[in-house]
Amino acid sequence: MANVANRVSWSGREQPEEAGESTPLLNGAGNRQFPSSILFRIGQLSTVDLGDENRDRELETDLSSPVIKEIPHNENLLSLKYESLDYDNSENQLFMEEERRINHAAFRTVEVTRWVICGMIGILTGLIACFIDIMVEKLADVKYQVIKSNIDKFTEKGGLSFSLLLWATLNAVIIMVGSLIVAFIEPVAAGSGIPQIKCFLNGVKIPHVVRLKTLVVKVCGVILSVVGGLAVGKEGPMIHSGAVVAAGISQGRSTSLKRDFRIFEYFRRDTEKRDFVSAGAAAGVSAAFGAPVGGVLFSLEEGASFWNQLLTWRIFFASMISTFTLNFVLSFYNHKPGDLSNPGLINFGRFDTDENSYKYFELPIFIGMGAVGGMLGALFNALNNWLTMFRIRYLHRRGLQVIEAMLVAAVTATVSFVMIYASSDCQPLRASAGDYNLQLFCADGEYNAMASAFFTTPESSVRRLFHEPPGSFNPQTLGLFTLLYFFLACWTYGLTVSAGVFIPSLLLGAAWGRLFGILLTSISNESISWADPGKYALMGAAAQLGGIVRMTLSLTVIMVEATGNVTYGFPIMLVLITAKIVGDLFIEGLYDLHIKLQSVPFLHWEAPVTSHSLAAREVMSTPVTCLRRREKVGLIVDILSQTTSNHNGFPVVENSGNTGQAPRLCGLILRSQLIVLLKHKVFVERENLSLIQRHLKLKDFRDAYPRFPPIQSIHVSQDECECLMDLTEFMNPTPYTVPQEASLPRVFKLFRALGLRHLVVVDDRNRVVGLVTRKDLARYRIGKNGLEELSLAQT
Repeated sequence: MANVANRVSWSGREQPEEAGESTPLLNGAGNRQFPSSILFRIGQLSTVDLGDENRDRELETDLSSPVIKEIPHNENLLSLKYESLDYDNSENQLFMEEERRINHAAFRTVEVTRWVICGMIGILTGLIACFIDIMVEKLADVKYQVIKSNIDKFTEKGGLSFSLLLWATLNAVIIMVGSLIVAFIEPVAAGSGIPQIKCFLNGVKIPHVVRLKTLVVKVCGVILSVVGGLAVGKEGPMIHSGAVVAAGISQGRSTSLKRDFRIFEYFRRDTEKRDFVSAGAAAGVSAAFGAPVGGVLFSLEEGASFWNQLLTWRIFFASMISTFTLNFVLSFYNHKPGDLSNPGLINFGRFDTDENSYKYFELPIFIGMGAVGGMLGALFNALNNWLTMFRIRYLHRRGLQVIEAMLVAAVTATVSFVMIYASSDCQPLRASAGDYNLQLFCADGEYNAMASAFFTTPESSVRRLFHEPPGSFNPQTLGLFTLLYFFLACWTYGLTVSAGVFIPSLLLGAAWGRLFGILLTSISNESISWADPGKYALMGAAAQLGGIVRMTLSLTVIMVEATGNVTYGFPIMLVLITAKIVGDLFIEGLYDLHIKLQSVPFLHWEAPVTSHSLAAREVMSTPVTCLRRREKVGLIVDILSQTTSNHNGFPVVENSGNTGQAPRLCGLILRSQLIVLLKHKVFVERENLSLIQRHLKLKDFRDAYPRFPPIQSIHVSQDECECLMDLTEFMNPTPYTVPQEASLPRVFKLFRALGLRHLVVVDDRNRVVGLVTRKDLARYRIGKNGLEELSLAQT
């Protein structure tokens, strides 16, 4: 029997069970063999036999425990909390009739509307990026000016401990506000949001992930996180923000505000929303880095599980509009109207090709840096994986999450202050030295170099490490900064705040990359003209980020577009490929680790390599709850109301008077469709009457999408329960099916490529013998000892 354990959500917050959603164990969770006589049941809810009464009582005792002091964690669990999205259109009679009525001109209008929506997504995502950038700049300027004036004052008078207290308090208070709104208002807004969007595009329904409230909390949270001085960046959350914008605009309404604008109704289905969310994610990358092509490739490489050529063009259009909007608005903000030189939130500055060119003998050096980045990234991921498991077990209370975030903010400020205070690395003051230069104990006309790394926003630190002339940083300064920032960034990622890992990774890699460049020049008595520290800072940044997130193609283009120099395209590609290969030898990428830690039924590109020995009959859920083509209303209500199951798809079979044999499959109908039919009272009074029911249209189903009402909210009288419901017009008469002898890789490929939610398993006479769902496939994976089967748990 599968283990049953309580777990927490993405943010680490324990989720209460909702009525009608509790599922201790899905059908087929165990590898039981059922007699052929009970593999098929019509009109009654069938569940797995959980064993003897003692085991049932133990299960009830475990679930009814009122106080959970420690939330158990087991990596070999797959959560039943996550449902699948319907990426396969239900081609029922209503759908086919609507499609036939649409002529060629109407289809052209629909296609034009898709382009218009993508343009709107780009504009709004760019405006949100502008808002985040301007607010971070204004608030950070106020904070750092206050702390700088305080430090300057107490440097002369003595009593710098007051400056440390001020810095730590300001950080802790700002982060407290940012953590409170995430923990208590919308926990799914924690982190960068990239793992959640990746799961959504894979076909997993993550609760609240694309809601308006999530967007508001995300934007406010990331502003406060960056201003609060944490080792975070504002670029990663832009991907989540763009995805929420896309999901909202494409539906033409806001379910959070309960406003329906009666536009874009044709796109109110999971398939269309998925494509627009892909465009939104790409627009977010484009706005963050000023990289339209990189945004498209990111959405392809890391996000989208389904792709086509037309979608590529629309996504590129959204990315282009996004970066143009940001560029155009910021040109007015910077008092340079029309000067389109600020394409993204992060501007690495341009690398001069003449001064920063590379030689052929440097390629092995770059490959070595990639290997170092892969190993450091693997260490980062392993430590963060352990830390996240600790948080899941012990820090699941929201109050504790806020306290931890405040503690990290205070520790970050304290470490920064102590390192600046103890540093004796004084550099001559230059025009490019930055806005918040601290003199402390340096001579007049000099500034503290350690402060230029710690006492500013991470984006400014990255630029300085890339472009400051040789000699701007001592090796000891860079070495200490790299060591401390590594652990601070690792501790910070996973807090209950809105924050990304892109910029901390780039900053960390730029620090040790520049250190490597300095050491390279010091090993020779003669000056090495080709060993420019800024060039190696760029390679180190790429290696570190690639080692952590394991992106290759998209990250290469993002780095090239962000630096404005194609010259480094080949070495960056070498570095990233090496970092990914080396890192994958030790542990998975950071986003994949967090998806696995949340027990999400994520389907990778291919089935496990050793799974050919498994057939569909061994992985399918059995027995299956089926409905007749004309079924009794009361029976449908009873099936949907059962609290022991949350089945979302029901095979429909032919009405047959012969009870000795299982009837043949004739279609598939979804729970959401049945609920809409019950809501609109689509009943037949007596079986011998012809259809006199109300004629529904697809609009009725789209109006209920995506938050279909729970069955408990629909009242059905006793008389209505005796009526019949004819499912012929509403069921999908051509569901995808596989024979029970089909191998797991073949089933997986069909399920994954078509974006299915249910795959019916039939015998040689087209009789239903089982049903394959996402969780049936996701619970098989390659482990240390070969092919493993995960347990299913209500988490």
